[in-house]
Amino acid sequence: MDMKIKWHVPAMFLGAALMCVPATGWTQQSDTAPAPAQDNGTKAKQDIKSAGHETKSAAKDAGNGVKHGTKKAYHSTKKGTKKAWNKTKSTTKGAANGAKEGAKQPQ
Repeated sequence: MDMKIKWHVPAMFLGAALMCVPATGWTQQSDTAPAPAQDNGTKAKQDIKSAGHETKSAAKDAGNGVKHGTKKAYHSTKKGTKKAWNKTKSTTKGAANGAKEGAKQPQ
C-alpha cells in the first residue's frame, strides 16, 4: 500500500467520527461556579463601600483639576495685567514727554 493511503484512511475515519459528535457538546460552557452562599448583605455593603471610595476619588480628581485651572487662570491674569500696566505706563510717559516738548516749542 502506498504511504499516503495509509494516512488517509485513519484520517477519514477520524473525520467521520468527529462529524457524528454533536457540536453543542463542545460549545457549551460547564457551570463550575459554586452556588452563591448566603452573605447576609455583606456583598451589597461592600459594593456600597466601593462606590463611596470611587466617588471620593472622583471628587478629589475633579477638585484638583479645578484647583489647577484656577491657579493657571490667576497667573495668566496676573501676567496680562502686569503687561498692560507696563505698556500703559510707558505710553503715558511718552505722551507726557511729548506734551512737554510740544509746550516748549511754539508753532
